[in-house]
Amino acid sequence: MVTVRTTSSGPRTAENLLDAGGLPTFFAINQLDTLDPARPDHDVGQSVRVWARSLAGMQKEAIVRSSRPGCLWRLASDEGPYLDGFDAAPCPLAFMTVGMVSSYMNALRAAARRRALDIRDLTLTQDNRYTMEGSALQGTMTGGALPVALEVQIDTDADDDAVSNLVTEAVGATPVNGLQRERHISQFTLTVNGEPLSLDRAAPLPHPTEPDPDRLFSGVGLAASPDGGQVRRLEAVTPVANVAGGVGSSLRAEQRRQLHVRAICNQRADGVKEIEQQLHRPLGSTFQFLSDEGQPGAGSSPAPDAASYMAAGVAFCFMTQLGRFATIMKHELPGYRVVQDTHFRPGAEDRPGTAGPVATHVFLDTPDGADFARHCLDMAEQTCFLHALYRTPLEPIVTITRV
Repeated sequence: MVTVRTTSSGPRTAENLLDAGGLPTFFAINQLDTLDPARPDHDVGQSVRVWARSLAGMQKEAIVRSSRPGCLWRLASDEGPYLDGFDAAPCPLAFMTVGMVSSYMNALRAAARRRALDIRDLTLTQDNRYTMEGSALQGTMTGGALPVALEVQIDTDADDDAVSNLVTEAVGATPVNGLQRERHISQFTLTVNGEPLSLDRAAPLPHPTEPDPDRLFSGVGLAASPDGGQVRRLEAVTPVANVAGGVGSSLRAEQRRQLHVRAICNQRADGVKEIEQQLHRPLGSTFQFLSDEGQPGAGSSPAPDAASYMAAGVAFCFMTQLGRFATIMKHELPGYRVVQDTHFRPGAEDRPGTAGPVATHVFLDTPDGADFARHCLDMAEQTCFLHALYRTPLEPIVTITRV
């Protein structure tokens, strides 16, 4: 069984809780009797629910459940030296980039099968960029998202027109298409110290508040024989101070910077995708992820699916902004948790892929009152890069390289 205690938010605490337990960063977990399963939404296809809570410093853990067949996953995230983190797990933005590039690979392979187009080799390189500008003290700090750049490196005998048509169809059919091209307004509920609160600027969620997820984590157990291979560090970053993206740089009260996350994706013969994730700005470590969509009737998947990674990324990024804002403003936020629902529907040859808005139930523990709690939620949504990705209509930049 996994039992992890929660400590204060903010800069590094004395204990690295993700490493202290000796558990894999990601693992399939046993079914929890108290867990309500994510159910398919027939308007958008696939539903993903994330239950997440803060740990030490900038560390978080989540239980992620998709309506697709496969395992229930425990995922974890940390931040690097730029947020004075332990760097014990991938950063939140890594999960979104990994999920997106995995979704593109799924769509390209599916489109090739429909067209009976033989591909000898296929590598996707995706670059996600984000911005952060303004003052936290003045309430003007805002996170932004820039267009995604996707390079398709393909080895096939098909002519250029056939390859171009394949890529166009596949890019349009991914749920990532709907996530980027439409403007999605996130909705929230807020519970502070166990009491529901009305919201200030954030859009309210027109559904009852979900139960606080903290109780779920005490009952999490590993599935049989976990191999812990779903994520591994390939290269650790060296902490460097007084440089752009260096130690503590993301904790400054005033910011004007751009972030850059890259993922390189290949698919193995067994269908599992291997994804190398690099964090170029700020300066971060390089990790390898595995991703798999699972098949009906095939039992447990060897790794989380694309949508689960994307959903976890949104939850983790939003939670980083809660902790970061409280730290900058010198407010107490000993614990914070979310229950988040996201929805995705893959498209087809004649139907684009779509995504629904993010719905998040927020739970804050703080002695600093309701006004701070409301302001903290508003600023977390305003500075969250992945909520910005949802609310900003973007056109991906796609290039094709014949190899």
